[in-house]
Amino acid sequence: MKLKVIVHKAEEGGYWAEVPAVPGCATQGENFEELLKNLYEAVDGCLAIDVSSYQEDPECEVLDIVV
Repeated sequence: MKLKVIVHKAEEGGYWAEVPAVPGCATQGENFEELLKNLYEAVDGCLAIDVSSYQEDPECEVLDIVV
């Protein structure tokens, strides 16, 4: 999966970034390398969900897909 990321220079120094395809997904870093590391963690966290409650319902099925 490829995601577009908008990177901004922060007024106070460093960078911040947002991921428009994932509402509310944003992060920052003191330098570009830290920003990239934080971006991977932010996207992973924003896309992760707890599916355990759905598995309790016999009418539901949880699928993993790759896009």
